[in-house]
Amino acid sequence: MAGRDIELEPITNLSPIVSAAASPTRDSRQDDSQPEEGIQEFSLPPVDGGKDAWLFLAACWAIEALVWGFPFAFGVFQDYYSTHEPFAGSPNVAVIGTCSMGIMYLTAPLIMGLCRLFGRWARWTSVVGLFIMCLSLAMSSFSTTVVHLIATQGILYAIGGGIAYCPCILYMDEWFVRRKGLAYGIMWSGTGIAGVVLPLLLEWLLHTIGFRTTLRLWSGLLFALTIPLAFFVKPRLPYSATSHFKPFNLQMFMMPTFWLYQLGNVVQATGFFLPGIYLPTYARSAFGAASYSSATTILLVNVASVFGCVAMGWFIDRFHVTTCILLSTIGATVGALVIWGLSSSLPLLYFFCVVYGLFAGSYSSTWPGVMTEVIRKGEATGRGYVDPSMVFGWLAAGRGIGNVISGPLSENLVQGLSWKGDTAAYGYGSGYGSLIVFTGVTALLGGGSFVWRRLGML
Repeated sequence: MAGRDIELEPITNLSPIVSAAASPTRDSRQDDSQPEEGIQEFSLPPVDGGKDAWLFLAACWAIEALVWGFPFAFGVFQDYYSTHEPFAGSPNVAVIGTCSMGIMYLTAPLIMGLCRLFGRWARWTSVVGLFIMCLSLAMSSFSTTVVHLIATQGILYAIGGGIAYCPCILYMDEWFVRRKGLAYGIMWSGTGIAGVVLPLLLEWLLHTIGFRTTLRLWSGLLFALTIPLAFFVKPRLPYSATSHFKPFNLQMFMMPTFWLYQLGNVVQATGFFLPGIYLPTYARSAFGAASYSSATTILLVNVASVFGCVAMGWFIDRFHVTTCILLSTIGATVGALVIWGLSSSLPLLYFFCVVYGLFAGSYSSTWPGVMTEVIRKGEATGRGYVDPSMVFGWLAAGRGIGNVISGPLSENLVQGLSWKGDTAAYGYGSGYGSLIVFTGVTALLGGGSFVWRRLGML
């Protein structure tokens, strides 16, 4: 809807019904004739701009940064827990981070569906989720074993984060239509910003005041920063305009289009997270980098992903989704197999980090294009309207599968430092050669949708 007046005809003992509100992503048409006597006129905020739309996007950006930034900064906690009492030497510390991120991804379809079913109350789920997140962090400060941390900082935090984040996706299609890709790109860039700021802040706090006080302080700050933002995360359309959506409509799973895009999404995700896990370690072992120099690798990836997400969001509004996926695929593949694989110095490794953040980090910003394609195919094949928020939910679940797989898989790839000394003294001969190849190959296969479209399968 493009900000035009919507006529609501009051009916006795019934709530007003929005005329021509069949889909939140289509402009409503106002009748040219003069309103009849007794008909009341209501106006909705404009889409793609205006104070309310930009405030909504700003609030979503901040929630994105604060909800997802903490799991992406878990490497700082992992290093601290592994070297400080009472968790030093304990196994399964890495499971905490896997749970906090993986569960948020994997539960997205369920949470999205429940919010659609109970749409009248969906707006307030942000408040509920943020409260659960803050409570989980406060509870984790009393942990004495890794199991306690997994339950609180891992599982409970992920449940709260997923609930808090849901309305941002649910209402994005209502506020942005022509600029939808750009809006998603801007929102997702929040994770990149948080990935730069939070690790530095949390590492300083951990080594200054300890993990217990750090978690309690961050819990209070998180509550103070996010609760006011929840006021701006609100729907644009009245409940009656979206109550006809069927979130658990299984017709989407009967569409080859969805599965082809999802296959590339899962494959790309299995390799995407590996550089973020091992780049600091690689910098230390291959080039003897100091602690700060090795941590800079992750900071560069996160900074570059901010610009990559916004740029890809701009592209996805103007080009076909497979073209945008191809752009991300080429950059990520060349970055991993050529730049990282042949890197012989720390500056070259830094250059790879920038390239990888720009291209691989922007892959998820192609999802709005995938959502549009699945909706279009659903209508063209007579399967009815597909809820875009549910398409997003299942794409997020696919990324979660890749995230969960990548953890144990990466341990096998670097176990024994295979290929070390067997090849030229570049990245491939550093002992991380198999990891580099796997990252590059999965990035390449993640762009398979471009080929499938050329073959007429999409």
